[in-house]
Amino acid sequence: MSRTILLVDDEPLVTEALKRALRKEPYLVLNARSAAEALRILEKHPVDVVVSDERMPGMTGSEFLAVVCRKYPETMRIILTGHADLESALRAINEGHVYRFLRKPCNEAELIHTLRQAVQQKDLASGSRRLLHAFRKQQSELNALEKEHPGIRTVKRDERGAIVLEEEEEDYDLDTLIEEIEREVRQDETRPLPPR
Repeated sequence: MSRTILLVDDEPLVTEALKRALRKEPYLVLNARSAAEALRILEKHPVDVVVSDERMPGMTGSEFLAVVCRKYPETMRIILTGHADLESALRAINEGHVYRFLRKPCNEAELIHTLRQAVQQKDLASGSRRLLHAFRKQQSELNALEKEHPGIRTVKRDERGAIVLEEEEEDYDLDTLIEEIEREVRQDETRPLPPR
């Protein structure tokens, strides 16, 4: 399945270099020259991972990724910076919940490896959400059954911890049981045999 990566940097040479690094990867690579342009792209296209420069005119990368986090929480966020100062790093972590920091100039192998990990992390998170949804649905159904049939979830165990299945007792004595079996056998004997 093809994944979509959005590269956001106001320097076209940087996004072109990143695109070249990803040419052999199975990604649809989109690019934007500003946070505003990137947000317009995000409105139209589902994006798996955003890689954003920190220093851009208008809106910093960490501010942009904070918006992405609020509007598109399932999109993985990576910040790319040549000026890693503590303040912008903390802002990106606290507000944008960035997945990783990459330093400019970005090593091609590190970029590829980081994007692969980000996609895997997104898949794991998505799978976890699906499982949680299924679990909540099952719990709701069990709660409804419990209201309708109180005690339905109660499981009896013996002294070793094995589940004990209780069978309803029938009011049969041995003579009545033998009569029913004989009646069934006689009915089977009177039925015609199927053709061979």
